[in-house]
Amino acid sequence: MPADERFAVRRESARASVPRPLTAAPAPAGVPLPPGLALRGRLATGARRPETPRGFGRGGSGSRTPRSGRGGGPRRAYERARRAWDRPLTAYYVILGSSLLITVLGLVMVYSASMIKALDISKPATYFFGKQFLAAVIGGGLMLIAARMPVKLHRGLAYPILMVTVFLMILVQVPGIGMSVNGNQNWLYLGGPFQLQPSEFGKLALILWGADLLARKQDKRLLTQWKHMLVPLVPVAFMLLGLIMLGGDMGTAIILTAILFGLLWLAGAPTRLFAGVLGFAAVLAFLLIRTSPNRMSRLACMGVSEPDPEGGCWQAAHGIYALASGGWFGSGLGASVEKWGQLPEPHTDFIFAITGEELGLAGTLSVLALFAALGYAGIRVAGRTEDPFVRYAAGGVTTWITAQAVINIGAVLGLLPIAGVPLPLFSYGGSALLPTMFAVGLMIAFAREDPAAKAALAMRRPGVRWKTMRRRVKKRSSGER
Repeated sequence: MPADERFAVRRESARASVPRPLTAAPAPAGVPLPPGLALRGRLATGARRPETPRGFGRGGSGSRTPRSGRGGGPRRAYERARRAWDRPLTAYYVILGSSLLITVLGLVMVYSASMIKALDISKPATYFFGKQFLAAVIGGGLMLIAARMPVKLHRGLAYPILMVTVFLMILVQVPGIGMSVNGNQNWLYLGGPFQLQPSEFGKLALILWGADLLARKQDKRLLTQWKHMLVPLVPVAFMLLGLIMLGGDMGTAIILTAILFGLLWLAGAPTRLFAGVLGFAAVLAFLLIRTSPNRMSRLACMGVSEPDPEGGCWQAAHGIYALASGGWFGSGLGASVEKWGQLPEPHTDFIFAITGEELGLAGTLSVLALFAALGYAGIRVAGRTEDPFVRYAAGGVTTWITAQAVINIGAVLGLLPIAGVPLPLFSYGGSALLPTMFAVGLMIAFAREDPAAKAALAMRRPGVRWKTMRRRVKKRSSGER
């Protein structure tokens, strides 16, 4: 056989040995092709693969779990919320946002609740609102200063603030200098319409001084001895309590006692020691209440739904009336009926009742949610720090604001005796607003001192971002001109 013929035979045999793609032969009439052969035929001839419907995968129909499933949706939402809460700047923004919202809403409610009271004393309708707005502006400046101050400076101010507060509280008891308001000798006249209540600054002074004292003793490992834990913290606190009780202000004394117990709890006081101090304070409070007819009458007004025929429990009963008439969404801002002379102190101690009447259950729950967020953020700041002073100070401020809010709201609801304490950041009163806003700025400063928060805040500065971009540009290899 010639060479060219042998080469042609080998070429044909090589072509025959290569596998060819299957093609679908035309089916006889009335006989369908098998599914596999028909699919292979369409793929081999270039036909388009049919699209798989959404929700159907390799595992068959319904094998893919939809995103809006019952088990996945709430769980993913919870995980997303937990991750958001664990971010370094969460406590910083929660403290700042909740405190500002409470203050702004408080200004609105002070204006609404005090209009009739101001007109009744022949003053403009904005009389109380103007004073509260001025105090809020000054308090905002104090909060900004406190938020920018380093922790060492806060510790350095502890003793000066305590000494100035004690001096002013002693000055209140001097005849001719101190003033009596609603039976309490706890005010100093500053000229014009302005007055000052030094006992409100006593709360801040006890927190700063007590936190600095306990932090120094913890550094020296002295808090394991009960003498060092109690002395001189408890004697100084009792001195402040004595000066407050000389003026007859039982409500402020209760808040100061709560702050003392909060500091002892954070310091790790033993149960027996803590119970002993608590029992002594309870006996002292019982004696003070028992020996005062005014305090006994307030205690008897717990849970009343209507005033007695002699006019007792008038404030407690009308506070319940205001809350009950609010309904779900209230009667409208400014449309309260109880503030027209029926409810005493509608813009101070019982402003929460006016809030419930005008904004309803939705408004009161919003206020409670803001206070809960502020308290929880304060607990987070106190629990995540390694600085003992920050832990004691943040815990003391959180105890102060939370306890005062609970006592005020509990009295309005009829669950606690009327103690005469304002709602923090919400009620009318510049003397109460100024130290409270400084304390909020203190917690903001502590939230900023966290190392992770410092790094996050530094990365948010425009200058740092520009420098970071420049560094990245310099490291990039430039092969092009």
